[in-house]
Amino acid sequence: MRIAIPVSGGLLAQHFGHCEQFELIDVDVAAKSVVHSAVLPAPPHAHGVLPRWLHENGANLVIAGGMGAGARSLFQAAGIDVLTGVESRSTNAVVEDYLKGTLVTGVTSCNHGAGHEHGCH
Repeated sequence: MRIAIPVSGGLLAQHFGHCEQFELIDVDVAAKSVVHSAVLPAPPHAHGVLPRWLHENGANLVIAGGMGAGARSLFQAAGIDVLTGVESRSTNAVVEDYLKGTLVTGVTSCNHGAGHEHGCH
């Protein structure tokens, strides 16, 4: 399984579409271990680019802080699962909790249509 995590400042990015990089982490779910990880610069932000780009890079799951409903739908259409509402911290801690089954998710911090200029898509 390949997990994609948006990263800004070395931590999980709260605003998905405006991250600096993506860490792609290959995990062995049965062994609950990380097999390999790589950090790639995020492509330019534009509607529909990230789901396609992450699909092309083999992602099966995206773990993020905030993400708009439109982006979530595009990921689902690309066959990529999404977990949102995860607090900003190291990707190692996020993946470790995911593999242990203790990852805390919550309500996404995105609220499009409420005057948020920066967006989370």
